[in-house]
Order: sequence, then structure tokens, then C-alpha cells
Amino acid sequence: MKSTDVRDGQNAGLSPLGIAIGVVGCVIITASSVYTALKMGALPWPTIFTSISALVLLRAFGRRSLNEANVTQIIMSAGSMVAGGLAFTIPGIWMLGYANEVSWVQMLLVALSGTLLGLVATALIRKRMVEESDLEFPIGMAAAETLTASQAGGKTGAKLFGSMAFAGLWSVARDVLGWLPPMFLSLPIPGVAFGIYNSPMLLSVGFLVGGTAMAFWFGGALLSNFGIVMGGTAMGLWDTATAQGIVQCLGMGLMMGSGIGVVVRDIVPRIVKHFRSRQNKAAEQASSEAGGLRRMDAGALGLMVAAAALLACFGLGLSPLATIVVVALGFVTTIMSAQSVGQTGIDPMEIFGLIVLLAIAALGESSQVKLFYVAGIIAVACGLGGDVMSDFKTGQILGTNPREMWIGQAIGALLGTVISVAVMAALVSAYGTGAFGPGQMFVSAQASVVATMVSGIPSIPSFVIGLVAGIVLYCLGLPSMMVGLGVYLPFYMSLTAPIGALVKLVYDRVRKSKNDEDGIVIASGLLGGESIVGVIVALVTVVSGLMG
Repeated sequence: MKSTDVRDGQNAGLSPLGIAIGVVGCVIITASSVYTALKMGALPWPTIFTSISALVLLRAFGRRSLNEANVTQIIMSAGSMVAGGLAFTIPGIWMLGYANEVSWVQMLLVALSGTLLGLVATALIRKRMVEESDLEFPIGMAAAETLTASQAGGKTGAKLFGSMAFAGLWSVARDVLGWLPPMFLSLPIPGVAFGIYNSPMLLSVGFLVGGTAMAFWFGGALLSNFGIVMGGTAMGLWDTATAQGIVQCLGMGLMMGSGIGVVVRDIVPRIVKHFRSRQNKAAEQASSEAGGLRRMDAGALGLMVAAAALLACFGLGLSPLATIVVVALGFVTTIMSAQSVGQTGIDPMEIFGLIVLLAIAALGESSQVKLFYVAGIIAVACGLGGDVMSDFKTGQILGTNPREMWIGQAIGALLGTVISVAVMAALVSAYGTGAFGPGQMFVSAQASVVATMVSGIPSIPSFVIGLVAGIVLYCLGLPSMMVGLGVYLPFYMSLTAPIGALVKLVYDRVRKSKNDEDGIVIASGLLGGESIVGVIVALVTVVSGLMG
């Protein structure tokens, strides 16, 4: 049974003011999400950040409805997962040297196709996933707790936006004015990028992720850099260049294995259980979609699916058969994504993209660029699906109208497709396609995995070992994705992020609380501040180049 928001006596969710605030927030959050995903090889959920921001901004206008704050934060955050789907796949095209074969038009078509599929799929599966299943959706529950428990006023708002301003000014001093070095304690170790990255954003990632996950991340970094690269080279097993290739393949295998582990341990058993328990109730489920969404015209959803198919077929050049398979598997993988997020709070969207990519390749598609398009469509749909389901869980707890939430998601996601494509195009224009890939300005770890799968794996034994290890570790309940990131990413990143986790440990001991909201607010502000400034610097660079 749905709860009702009796705390403030207001049940309005979707409002003109909320839409206006949400749209502005969506532009900022989506732009910063593109930068964060490309720069850090990860994309922290923005939901807590947007929940607090929405609450603070609405209360500045005298509005206190939690439902209105919830829908507003939904609009704010929806574009971030669209950004993640693009950032985790499309840069692989540039890594393989196809810079001239993809433009902002193709990126927009990929994002729009994935967004439409994701929105339709979530409209159809909401009731089953949120109301009828026992999935917890930890991100959605955390957002609901934040909205209900927070008494966000001037102090919280000052901490949030003050930390954003601090990180932004710090980034300007480092990247624009050159007053601060980008790296501290750099050491000339062959094959190891040793140093501490001068980045409030990366420190915040470590703070938000926490000690256990960071320990596995750092352990993977020690294994790869000081075990395989330095140790193996010193023993004469291989040279430095070979060692680095082994490390990259091992890290990619671990990350992909972790995604497969999610499917094997968390998703497949639930799907089998669900099928067995509901096989005699298919007709009932088909007619029982509840909430505001069941009244949505089925023809409108059908048109959205048709539009996605037409964009993929005629806009991106996929064959009719490939288009049908992409649409069908898009729904399947979105369900898998929702299952994953509901169980673990993790959404390996690029892994689902790879699964469908391999299926399309098996049908005879030989164009590598088109295979990236397939991965991008699915990653966007799955990223959006996980985000939507978490937001629906928040709404179920607060009593927010599902139809208003879905409309908010549609507004944010569609706007996010435009913003994310514009930011990626601006970054390419400012820094060139050579700035994306291992060891470059934008590491783009997930896109590199996709590129490797498309072009051919350089060290198959290392990749297979990582793949098996990733599956086994995840099935044992260990964060194999974090191990893979530690193995794959430059060591300076893996050395800096754990410092943020150490700060979190000290902070928790001092405050004697592991759920202190102030720390989350400040860390989220620091993360957002640096990433936003990074996007602004890129845009200024583009404009300066055009004017010059």
C-alpha cells in the first residue's frame, strides 16, 4: 500500500517551480556527470546530492512538500545516467581511430534511442519491480531517508554550495591560473604513475565510496603496479610495456567479470524464481500495472519504441534484424539493470551494452562503429532504467504520484541527452580525440573495455584470468569491480582516492556516526564543484578557439 506524505500536508509533486529548478539542476548535474565519468572511470550516484539540493532550493522559495522535492531531484538526476551510458561506451570509437566517423548527430541519436527504450521499459516494469518484488533499491531508500530526515535549511545549503565553490576555485587555481600543481609527491618509477593527484573530486569519491571498497581498489593497484609491473619486470618475466598490457587486460577482465557476476549471482536466480512463481499469473500481471502510469496511453509508449527503432535503423544504419534484436534485448537488459540496482545499488550498464554488442556481432554486423552504437543505446537504456527504478522506490516510500515521477524522469532524461552530447562534443573539440584512453587526460576506463572487446584483446590469458577472477570474487561477495578499477587505473588515482576514505574514517570517529549527513553534503559539493569547473574550462577553451 502506498504511503502518503503527511509530514507537511502537501502532496503536489510536479510543479512549474520544481520543473524550473530541476531543469537548471539537470544541466549542471548532467554536464558534471559526463566529466566525472570520463575523468574518473566511475560515476557515483547523484541522488543524495540532488535530493538535498532540491530540498534546499525549494525551501528558499517557501516550498516544503517532500513530494515536490522528490520530483524535482528526479528531473535533476535523470540526465546523469544518460551521460554515463554515453561516456562509458562512445569514447571507445575515438580510441580505435574512428574520430571522423562519429559526430554529435550520431551521439544524439544513440542517446535518444536509449532514453526512449529506457523510459518505456521502466513504465512497464515499475509495479512488478517496486511494489511486488522484495528488491530493496538501497539508493532509492537512502534518498527517501535523506528527504524525510533532513531539515535542510540555511546551514545545509551553505555547506553544499560553499563546498562546491571551494572545489571550483581550487580547480581554477590549479588548471587555469597554474597556482597549484596537478600532482604531489611524484616519483620516477618505470611503468608506475606514482603521485598524489591534487583533486578534491577524487578525494570525495574515496570519501563517498568508503573504506572497504577503497581497500580493494588500493589492493588491486598494489598488485598491478608493484606486483606485475615492477615485480615481474625485476624478475625478468617481461618488459615494462608488456607488463602494462597485461595489467590493462587483467583490469578489464576483472571489471567485465564483475558485471557478469552481477548477472550470475543477483539477476538470473531472481528471474528464474520470478518466472516459476508467476508463470500462471501472466495475464494478471499484464493487466495490473498500477499507479498513474497504467493510465498512460499504450499507443504513446508504442510510438516511443517505434521512434527508437527508426532512429537506430535509419539514423544509425543498423539492419532491420539488428534493430529488432537491440529493441528486444534492450527491454531484457533494462530489467536486468533494475534487478541489479535493486539488489546491490550497482548498475554495470556498459556490461549489458557489451552483451548485446556481442549478440549483434554474432548476427554478422562487421562495422565496429555500429557495434559501439549498439553498446551505447543499451548502456543508456540500462543506466536510465536503474535510476528510474530507484526513484520509484523513493516515491513509493514518500507517496509520490508515479505518473508525475515518470514525467519528471522523461523531462530530465530528454534534456540530459542534449546536454551530455553537447558536453562530449565540447570536450572533443577542446582537447581532441587523443585525450581519451588509458594514460590520457580522460581515462574512460569502461569505454576502453568496450574498445578492447570490439578490436581484439591483446593479452587473452590475462583477460580470461581477470574475467574468471571477477566473477568468482563477486559471487563470494567481494567488490571485484573495485579491484578491477585499481588494477586498470593509473596508480596516482588509486593512491589519491583512498586518502579520501581515510578522511572518512577519521571523520566518522570524530563525529561518532557513519551516517552523518554533513560529510555527505560537503563531499558531494566538492565532487560537483570540480567536475562543473572542468566542463566550464572545456567550453571556454572551445569558444576561445572558435573566436581565435
